[in-house]
Amino acid sequence: MIVDWQIVIYTIPVMVFAGMVHGALGLGFPLVATPIIAIFLDVKLAILLTLLPTAAVNVASIYSNSSLVTTVKKYWVLAVASLIGAVAGAAVIAAVDASPFRLLLAALILLFLWLGQSDKLPRAWCVANPVLALVVTGLVGGFSAGTTNVMVAILLIYFMSMQIPKQEMVSAMNLCFLLGKLAQIGIFFSAGLLGSGFILSTVPLAIFALASLIYGQHISKDISQHRYRQALRMLLAVLAFILVWQFVAGR
Repeated sequence: MIVDWQIVIYTIPVMVFAGMVHGALGLGFPLVATPIIAIFLDVKLAILLTLLPTAAVNVASIYSNSSLVTTVKKYWVLAVASLIGAVAGAAVIAAVDASPFRLLLAALILLFLWLGQSDKLPRAWCVANPVLALVVTGLVGGFSAGTTNVMVAILLIYFMSMQIPKQEMVSAMNLCFLLGKLAQIGIFFSAGLLGSGFILSTVPLAIFALASLIYGQHISKDISQHRYRQALRMLLAVLAFILVWQFVAGR
């Protein structure tokens, strides 16, 4: 199975926009691309179309932000838990409808935004239970990635609670994103939802995503830490609205 060339052409602008957002903020490619594509296409197809572009963007982001060895040493527990959660989530989405999970994710995002506004982020619990916090965050985030293609909302609850510096946070999250994406690819291949022809036909999408990522990284230097956190919250609020709308509309 390969992707129809018309779908590829129509999807390119989404790849460009999502790549720019990811480059500017250090995250957000599937968060932006998946809901937009899912508005017009099936959500599973949206996830499949973004597999290779997201993996490419994650690799480039990890390489450009910091030492992979340093990131792995500090966040390997989170990365492994994310991988396990993504395998479970991808197995579920390969067999059932994703709509209920989209609604659940929207609820989690809105909860996170409320916690942030009321200064009740779970920092004390994360500090008191450092390993367990990483495991829970990774498992829930990975499962969300597998079922909805969006892990960032869950990971942000941990990283923003712990007030992790931007560069360190971006590198760790992109590592988790990449492992989650590889888990999805493996599960979808084994379930017969994905083939080499499909992956190859999405190479042009990956190229456009990488090109726009580079531009986004260039303009990211002008974004202050305060504006960065505001942009993340705005992005999450928009995503929550789209996820709820898709669920209500039965998409």
